[in-house]
Formats: sequence, C-alpha cells, structure tokens
Amino acid sequence: MTDAFATEITALGTEVRHWRRAAVALGDLEVAAAPAAWLELESYLGRGVRAVLTGQVERLTAQADRTLAALRAANRPAELGPVRADILVLRRRYLLAESVVDFYGHAVNTRTNPRIAAVLRGLDTLAVASMDQVLRPLGIDTPPVLTYLHKGPGASILRAGARLWDASISPAAAIKITRHNLWQPTSLVHETGHQVAHLTKWVPELAAALEAALTRRSPLAAEVWRSWAGEVAADVYAFCLLGFAPVPALATVVDGPPPMVFRMLPGDPHPVAALRIQLNVALCRSWFGPGPWDALGARWMRRTPPDVAPPEVAALIRASMPLLPIITDVCTRLPMAAFADKPLSALADPRRVAPAELARLAERAGAALYTSSYLQRTEPMRILALTVLRGLESTTASSDMEPWLHRIGGIEAEAAA
Repeated sequence: MTDAFATEITALGTEVRHWRRAAVALGDLEVAAAPAAWLELESYLGRGVRAVLTGQVERLTAQADRTLAALRAANRPAELGPVRADILVLRRRYLLAESVVDFYGHAVNTRTNPRIAAVLRGLDTLAVASMDQVLRPLGIDTPPVLTYLHKGPGASILRAGARLWDASISPAAAIKITRHNLWQPTSLVHETGHQVAHLTKWVPELAAALEAALTRRSPLAAEVWRSWAGEVAADVYAFCLLGFAPVPALATVVDGPPPMVFRMLPGDPHPVAALRIQLNVALCRSWFGPGPWDALGARWMRRTPPDVAPPEVAALIRASMPLLPIITDVCTRLPMAAFADKPLSALADPRRVAPAELARLAERAGAALYTSSYLQRTEPMRILALTVLRGLESTTASSDMEPWLHRIGGIEAEAAA
C-alpha cells in the first residue's frame, strides 16, 4: 500500500464518519424541536412526522455504513473513486434531509408556547373539518394537518403526500399561518382548498372548463384563466365554505402599490391581484346579491384603475371583467367529475354562509355559539366565518376567536383520546 493510497483511505474514512455522525445527530428530534412542543401535537400527527424524520436518519446511516464497508474493502486506488462519489451523494442527501428536519422542527417549535399551541391545535381541527366536508362524501380520506405560525404576508401549504426535499413523502398537510392574520385565519381554508383540489384532481378539470367557457368570448382571457386554475380553485373553495369572510383578509395580503397589484409574471399561478379581488367580489355578488363586497370591489377599482396598469395587463382586465359571472358559474355551479359529477356548491353550499344565514345562526345559538360542543362539531366553518366578520370593525383581536380555538382544539383532543 503506497503512502498516497493510505492517506486517501484515511481522509475518506474521516469524511464518511463525519456524515454518519451528523446523520445520527439529526435523528435527535428533541434538538430539532423542544420536547414540550412535540407533546402539543396530537399523537397520530406526532407519530407520522417523527416516523418520516427517523426514517431519513435510518436511510442515511445505512448508506454511510455501506460506504464505510466499501472503503474497508478497497485494495487499490481505482476502487477509491466510487467511494468518493458515494460520499458526495451521502453529503447531498444529508443536506436535503436536514432541510426536512429543519422545516418540521420549526413548524413543531411554534407550539412551545402553550397559549399558541392551543390555538394551533384548534386550527388543525378547523383545517381537517374544512376538508372533511367535501372529501368524506366522495369517499376520500382526509389527511392530518400540522399548522404552524410564521412571518410574512401570505399563508402557504406543503401538501400531505407531496415529495419532500429528500424525496420522502410528507406525512401531513403543513399549513403556514401568518401572524398578522392569526385571529382571522380564513387563509387556512384557501390552503386546504389546495389539498382538496389535489386529492380530487379538480384543477385540470377546472382549467379545461374555464378555457372552454371563455375561448369564444376572449381567447386571451381563456388562456390566462386556465393557467390560474389552481389558485382560483383554492379561492373558490374558501368562498364556498366561508362566504365573504376571506375576502377582506385576502385584500390585505395582495394589496400594494400599482406595480404589485398589476404584477403578472410568466408561470406565476396567482391571478393578477386586481382581478383576484374582483373575482371574489363577483362570487359574493353571484350567490348573495348586493352587499359590502360591492364597496370593496369599487374601492379597489378606484385605487387601481386598469388605466394605470401595463398595457397587456390592462387589456386582460378589460377582457375579464365582463366574464366574471361566467367564471363564477363554472367554478361553483358546473358539475365536475372531481365532485362525483356534482358542482362544488352541492357539497359546500355558499348560501349557508350568506350574511343573513350567519346572523340567523348567531341568533338561534345565542350564548351557546362558542360553548356548545355540538355546534363546534357541526358548524365550525360557519362559526369561523361569523367570528371573522364580527371582528372586522374591531381595532383589537376578537375576544371570541382565541378561547373558541382553544376549546375546539380541546374537544378534538378529547375525542381522539
């Protein structure tokens, strides 16, 4: 054995042992998130997340052990090249696995504070309820949900069943809740709408239906609205379950100076903000008639008239505005194979969350609105919508929202136990 050969074996051994130690340390999940935070997860959710993370560690250490065995068996310099290549693969896979652990560690760690943990448990429950309403009649299992608190203007979702950075499978729908909308968490249902649309394969069908309905009237609008079908589906889903309640919160998220409100980038699945608001207004007008949404739509039109938009965006807005009633009908009233040849509104009827219906719910429930276990189980979406709308005129967080979320999360925990 030459000195150079021996030196390279020593160096490679040091490298592979480093990545093996790192992989083993990655498996200490109480370092990724505090033990108290793990305990705040429902047992089935915690087991699912931990199983994915520990599975990563097992695969990494097994790969490191195979690489060490190959290194020990090497008898000549030519055999060290494949070992070096394996170490680089191990390094890359470790860094990908580290990203997964860091993501879930952060998400779980937002539950370290018992008060926030109780709120997030309630949001977990609401998220599952929002999907169950549509998925259960279709015979599709509702996935578990892990909500977490984070900064930023908008919510987001890592879908259950999605491929993670290291190619493992997400065990739950991980939904980011923003701090500024924590007490009006209607974006939660927009994000679960993405999960439902994926499980039902709604988006391709909706895209084709939008294109078919709009092509004769405006090929430009047909092409663009088809490309926006994924985000349109999520907005429509939130509308069907919550009515007008998500629209003011959405307006705060997508608001900004004209360059932002009229931004349209190639490949961006989000509708132009100015049109997105008008679509949500049109949904309310289509199902509820005149109401406060009209003032919101008019205000946005005054603040951001199409005349100040880039020419191609202005042309799209002018083409789309007269077509919004058609778009709302396609999204909510057209039967879809995704929903067993029924329209979405047959499974989630927007009329149940019309302002007058929410007022009747509040009148009938009285003081039991936030305390009745029966109502928490049967009317969580309508109570959420009502509470958010009640809070719009307040300058402080709703005094009802937090204790209600604590209660609804506790009821679910008791039921699971």
